[in-house]
Amino acid sequence: MSASTETLAAVIGSRVRHERTARGWTLDRLAEVAGISRRMVVNVEQGAANPSIGTLLSLSDALGVGLPSLVEPPERRHIDITRAGEGAVLWSGPAGGQGVLMASTAPPDIVELWDWRLEPGEDHESEAHSPGTRELVLVLDGRLTLTVAGETSELAPGDAMSFAGDEPHSYANPAEAPVRFSLSVFEPGVGSDRRKDNPHD
Repeated sequence: MSASTETLAAVIGSRVRHERTARGWTLDRLAEVAGISRRMVVNVEQGAANPSIGTLLSLSDALGVGLPSLVEPPERRHIDITRAGEGAVLWSGPAGGQGVLMASTAPPDIVELWDWRLEPGEDHESEAHSPGTRELVLVLDGRLTLTVAGETSELAPGDAMSFAGDEPHSYANPAEAPVRFSLSVFEPGVGSDRRKDNPHD
């Protein structure tokens, strides 16, 4: 991992551990609720892993805090500015593409703003998010192939699309030039329907 990736991994690990221990959960308990292996939880908390967006979503949903809470300080202010180059890179493609979380709101109704770039031939597949999740895409440069629940759409610069994020979906760049797009994700009711687990489980 690069230095910036290692720093982000350490921040994520610290936040996951903080949220887990605040609930009195064991590693096994978090692994069970998140549906991932205990080893992955250990690796994430130790900052030894570069977890996928899917793994981070599983952990944040299990903890009821939302994905942004794992990559941002717990303190919230009236204004939060993310300068160019300072966003959290949560996806890196094999050819240099990136998915960067630029801004977000706090639970329970979370809105995330992403800056995505896919190099030629790159794609990102996403599992269905929590029920009620919606996504908005605006293509800035290049051409984007977006598939939602098996239905494929081609988007050109200036094209926008809204779709259900609680269906499997993918973003792809089959063209010969990079594609850049802005992505907003709305995830309602994060943490509001979580079980009131025994803190001593």
